[in-house]
Amino acid sequence: MTAIIGWDLGGANLKLAQLEEGRIVSVTQIPCPVRQDRGKFDAALEEALPLCPPSSRHAVTMTGELSDVFADRAEGVAYLVAMMRAATGNETLFYGGRAGFLSAEDAIARPLDVASANWHATAALVVRDCPSGLLADIGTTTTDLIPLVSGRPARGYTDGERLAARELIYAGVVRTPVMAFSRTAPFAGLVQGIAAERFATMADVYRLTGELPDDADPYPAPDLQGKSKEESASRLARMLGRDASEAPLEAWVELAGFFAGLQLAELVEAGRELAEREALPPAAPVIGAGCGRFLAHRLAPELGRPYRDFADMIEVAPEAREMAARCAPAVAVARLAAARV
Repeated sequence: MTAIIGWDLGGANLKLAQLEEGRIVSVTQIPCPVRQDRGKFDAALEEALPLCPPSSRHAVTMTGELSDVFADRAEGVAYLVAMMRAATGNETLFYGGRAGFLSAEDAIARPLDVASANWHATAALVVRDCPSGLLADIGTTTTDLIPLVSGRPARGYTDGERLAARELIYAGVVRTPVMAFSRTAPFAGLVQGIAAERFATMADVYRLTGELPDDADPYPAPDLQGKSKEESASRLARMLGRDASEAPLEAWVELAGFFAGLQLAELVEAGRELAEREALPPAAPVIGAGCGRFLAHRLAPELGRPYRDFADMIEVAPEAREMAARCAPAVAVARLAAARV
């Protein structure tokens, strides 16, 4: 049986999921180098293509069109669609969210439907199993909080609409700078200001708390140094204008817990607002996806709701289970495309 490859073309990662006979058998994430040229997408695709079996069919969603290497989203969509079409053929389908799957020509003609529609693919798959709930896809860079109501996802559609509706929070558990969450922090019995610099990221925070999966951060650290707890503590100390040697490691772990608490508090506040706005029933669960779904685990009891994992909602090989949950949009477009043919 022909394999279906689901692609999620992100600005920081390219993700692909392979579906065979109704089951996800492999999922791969390839970092897109952080550089100011469009070739980063082509390089990641070149690395990914040998992983696809011959005669595979392809279904694509994206967020990479928002990258600042493009003048606007329409230009980004056109570039990524043309890139995939040249690599995978004329039969490739492009996910247009509310417009369904589109041909390459139609995808280029409808960029606002195709742009950053990957969240919609995940939601469209999840509602088939869970028509009411709060989908929390917490990734390296962003968090999708998507109310699922009577089998339909959310109110907002574009990134701008979703940011306004609090259904998109532009913060994740890896690439987001620590300074995004506060201008002050407690240390040594005082509350002090912090540097408005990208000295440390939330990956450093969650390495120190011990929650970040070992392979969830494929990007260079801000100082291009290593990723041990001690090196993360050095970067976090720099946010306070200090050296890590000024305090024991436990003090920096405590400071990391402060920033982690701020991120969770933002999710709890937004989650409560969305659940009340949409009148979600008390038994409607939080559905966790993404490499940061350890936060979704913590969010569910804060909201008084049960928790379900995205990986429990799909047929997936045991060895691919973790990556399938992290790369939910790629999995979703593969499964949605399979249901279409």
